[in-house]
Amino acid sequence: MTIPPAVPAPPAPEADRRAARALRAQGLLARFNELTYLHSADVHVARRLGALAGEDDERVLLAVALTVRAVRHGSVVLRLRRAPVDVTPEDAEDSGDAGPLAAPPWPEPEAWVAAVRGSRLSTVHHGGDDTAGVGRTPLHVVGDDVWLDRYWRQEVAVAEDLRRRATAVPAAPPEEVRPVLDRLWPGAGGREQREAAEVCLGAGVAVLGGGPGTGKTTTVARLLAAVHALSHGLPRVALAAPTGKAAARLTEAVSAAAASPEFTAAEREFLTGATATTLHGLLGLRPGSGRPRYDAERRLPHDVVIVDEASMVGLPVMARLLAALRPSARLVLVGDRNQLASVEVGAVLADLTPSEGPPGPHGVTTLRQVHRFDSGGAIGELARAVEAGEVDAVLDQLRAATGAAGGGVRFLEVEEGDPIGGAALDALHASVLGAARAMVGAARAGDAVAAVRALEGHRVLCAHRRGLRGVSAVTGLALRWTVAELGVALRPDGFHVGMPVLVTANDPGTRTWNGDTGVVMEVAGETVVAIGRGEGPVLVPLARLAGVETLHAMTVHRSQGSQFDAVTVVTAPARSPLATRQMLYTALTRARREVCVIGSAEALARAVEREAIRATGLTGRLRA
Repeated sequence: MTIPPAVPAPPAPEADRRAARALRAQGLLARFNELTYLHSADVHVARRLGALAGEDDERVLLAVALTVRAVRHGSVVLRLRRAPVDVTPEDAEDSGDAGPLAAPPWPEPEAWVAAVRGSRLSTVHHGGDDTAGVGRTPLHVVGDDVWLDRYWRQEVAVAEDLRRRATAVPAAPPEEVRPVLDRLWPGAGGREQREAAEVCLGAGVAVLGGGPGTGKTTTVARLLAAVHALSHGLPRVALAAPTGKAAARLTEAVSAAAASPEFTAAEREFLTGATATTLHGLLGLRPGSGRPRYDAERRLPHDVVIVDEASMVGLPVMARLLAALRPSARLVLVGDRNQLASVEVGAVLADLTPSEGPPGPHGVTTLRQVHRFDSGGAIGELARAVEAGEVDAVLDQLRAATGAAGGGVRFLEVEEGDPIGGAALDALHASVLGAARAMVGAARAGDAVAAVRALEGHRVLCAHRRGLRGVSAVTGLALRWTVAELGVALRPDGFHVGMPVLVTANDPGTRTWNGDTGVVMEVAGETVVAIGRGEGPVLVPLARLAGVETLHAMTVHRSQGSQFDAVTVVTAPARSPLATRQMLYTALTRARREVCVIGSAEALARAVEREAIRATGLTGRLRA
C-alpha cells in the first residue's frame, strides 16, 4: 500500500514548557524542578506555604512540593522513605518518548522525616483518626507518611462513615430475602450472581466486583427487582455513575434487562422507569458552585444508592456522597478493581477490595465467570494472565499469536523507540481504514444505525495522547489515509461526512455527555452527529455540541466503560510511567472478539510487572 507521509506528534506548546519551570526556585526545589520531578505549580505551593509559616528548611519545602505532586498523580499520601522509588520524572507522562534523566539529590531519609515531623507546617498524629480539635496545618504526618490537610480529612471522614454504615444499616431479613432470590435466580446457573445479590442486601456497604462480561449489570437489575420486592411501597433507589456516558449505559442496560421473565409486572415497570444520573447530578453539584444541593445538612432521600463504574470514583466525590447519604441508606459500589483508577485523587474501590488481607467491615463479592468474550476465550485468558502479573504467560500467549490473524489475539512487535512501521503499520492501516470506509459509506447513505455500528466495530486505544505512538499521531495518520484513499472532502471546520467524533463536554440540553461518541452526517441539509444509544442513534446538530473532537483513536482512560468488537492496542513505551498492568488490562478488556497488540515485548513485560498502586491510607483505616 502507499503510506501517506507520517504525521509527527505535535510538540508540547511552548507555553506549557515554560509553565513547567519555576524561574524563582532555589536549592532542592530548583533542582527537582529542573529534572522534571516537580512542576512549577508544586514549587509555587511549597514556597508560598513556607513563606506564610516562616519555614525555610528546603527539605520540608521539598516534602510539601512532592506531596502536592503526589495528589496531582492520584495518590492521597506521600511516603517519604519510598519517594526515591515512587517518584519519577514527569517529562514522559504525556508522550512516553523522553529518555532517562539524572537522579535528583534526595535528602537523607531519617533526617528528612525528622525535619518534616518537626516543622511548624505539620501536625503529627500518633494514632487514631479523630479530626475533632485538630488544627488546620497544611500537612498531617503519621510515621513517615504525609497528607495534605484537605485529603487527610476526606480520607478520615470516608473511613469513619464506611465503618459506621457497615454496622448501622440492618440486613434485610434472610427469611424474606431467600424466596425472592430463588425466584429471580431459578436453577443453579446464576448461583454466583445470586450470592452476590445476597451479600449486597445483607451489608450496609457492599462492593459488587468483577471483570467485563461477568454479569455485573444483570446482577444490578435483579438486585433492584429484589429491593422492590422487599420494600413496602415503591423503594427509594438511586442509580449513579461517575460520567454521563456511564450513567446512560447503566440506564439502557437496566431497562433492557427488564424483559426477563423472572420479573413481576410491577418489577418490570420499576426497572423500565429507573434512570441513572451522574454522581455530580445526584448530589446537585453544578459548575462554578462549591456547595452541592445535598450534603451533611440536607441528606439525599434514598434508601439504597447503587454506583456503577466505581473504579472511576475518586476520594473527594466519595466523601461528598457519603456525607450526603442518610445514616440508614445502603450503598452498593459496582466495578472492576483491576481497571484504571479515577482521574481524581484516590482509589476508593481498590482500597475497599485489597488483593491481600481482609477488606474491612463491608461486604465484598467478586463475579468470576465471564460470559462476554468470544474467540475461544483467548482475550479472557490473556486478560487473566495480565491481571495475575504473569509475565511469561502473557508473552507466551502473545508470541504464539505473533503475525497470526484469527483466534482473537494478534501481536505485532515494534522495537522500543521506533515509530509504528512495517507489518504493524499495515495492520493499523487496514483496521482504521476498514472502519472509516464503513462509517463514510453508511453516513453517505444516510444510515445512522449502520454508521454507529461501524463506529463501535473497531477502536484504536493508546496509552498516551502525544508521542510517536500517541492518539495525536494515530489520528493524524488516520485522517491522511481517509482523505487520500476514500476521497472525502474536509470542510472548513475540519469535519467531513462519516468522521468519527468524541463529545468532550456534558450538555443536559442536548442530552449529550462527555465521552459520547458519534458519526458526522448530513440530514436534510443540516450537519448532525449520530450518537449511539441503546434504543437507537440520536441525531444532534453538530453546531449544538458544546465540545467535540476527532475520534480515530482514544486514550485507554477514555475507553473505560466501553466495549468494541475489535480493538488495536498501542502500548506505552517500557520507560513510560503509563506502562502499567491496569493500563494494559483495561485496554485488552475493551474488546469483545479481537484484539491486536502493537508494541515491544519489553514494554509488555514492564507493563505486566508494574502495578499502578496509588498511595492511600484508606485500607489501613478500615482495618483499624
